[in-house]
Amino acid sequence: MLSVSSESAESTAEENSDSAISWIRLSAIELPLAHTVSDAKVLTGRQLPLTSVSMLCAEVQTRDGHEGFGYGYTLRTGGSALFAMASDLAPLLIGEDANDIARLWDKLSWAAISVGRSGVSPQATGALDTALWDWKSKRAGLSLAKFLGCHRDSLRCYNTSGGYLQAPMEELLDNMAKAKDAGIGGLKMKVGQPDASLDIKRVEAARTRLGDDFPLMVDVNQQWDRPTAKRVGAALDAFNLTFLEEPLASDDAEGHAMLARTLKTPIATGEMLTSVAEHMRLIELRAVDYLQPDAPRIGGITPFLKLMAIADQFGLQITPHFVMEIHVHLMAAYPREPWVEHFEWFELLFNERLEIRNGRMMVPTRPGLGVSLNERAAGWTQQQAEFGKKA
Repeated sequence: MLSVSSESAESTAEENSDSAISWIRLSAIELPLAHTVSDAKVLTGRQLPLTSVSMLCAEVQTRDGHEGFGYGYTLRTGGSALFAMASDLAPLLIGEDANDIARLWDKLSWAAISVGRSGVSPQATGALDTALWDWKSKRAGLSLAKFLGCHRDSLRCYNTSGGYLQAPMEELLDNMAKAKDAGIGGLKMKVGQPDASLDIKRVEAARTRLGDDFPLMVDVNQQWDRPTAKRVGAALDAFNLTFLEEPLASDDAEGHAMLARTLKTPIATGEMLTSVAEHMRLIELRAVDYLQPDAPRIGGITPFLKLMAIADQFGLQITPHFVMEIHVHLMAAYPREPWVEHFEWFELLFNERLEIRNGRMMVPTRPGLGVSLNERAAGWTQQQAEFGKKA
């Protein structure tokens, strides 16, 4: 007589349930930028100008026909690595109950343990995890924000895309004026040039153009050492900045803690970290006033929610990095009033647009994330892989 273990029976039941994952498609998309941009990493010779964004898109479907969409990204390098890692992980989800998102995140994390718990592993997992949250909230007929539990229907937002360093001074100021007139609630500009006096001049000109009280942020992109950060940071204290972002290397938690103690301007960092544990180091050292996690980088929505709970307990503000289409939902569910970063770059890729009104980003009411790939995405798709069978 053939006996079936309880584990096998449970697996079979999951595979036959309506919520069993039956099909996954991964797409590697190279999204072109309308204009080449440069931050301080380019001016210091550490990186090349940015011309495109490498996207990892994940689509999932369950036996009942419901679908979910998620995505991750990398800049300049690593796109093929993300796609390859996700292609290794995706088959492990076929037949699993899509409702069990936390368990599935752990399953993928352990499956990828040989390449570590940070870096490419969580970033590949993140696209799949986000697709499952999109699936679950769509199935409930709710936006992701409502599914998680909203605190607000709009959020403060600031624009970064017009503040890069390749723009001459007048272009920078024109970009800022246009964004302000369009209803953006705050603006961020890049600094960190080898000649810090040029940074000071640009910030002074921006503050003069915007007025004393308009929210202005400054991003160094990790290009200062500690002595430079103390000296230039002290000079920037005069400009009433909302925060000073990534003045030091992303893994220098002690240095950021030193600056948080000595500068008047609030410190923001965290966008380059790829795990909750790395963010905990910043939190424990009181190294940030504004935590800047990036959901795709730390492994998707599941770990991001853990980090939100921790940050709230420590009384921290959150201003997540990039991917506003995901973060607008997560920050709507955060108890403390956040900032969300506005970038137009992904508007080329999606059918839908986020609405800005009176300096605030409106939280979408469409089910799930509320975004879908447009027909142009096919032309930018580099490679695809499918697993399972689509209904």
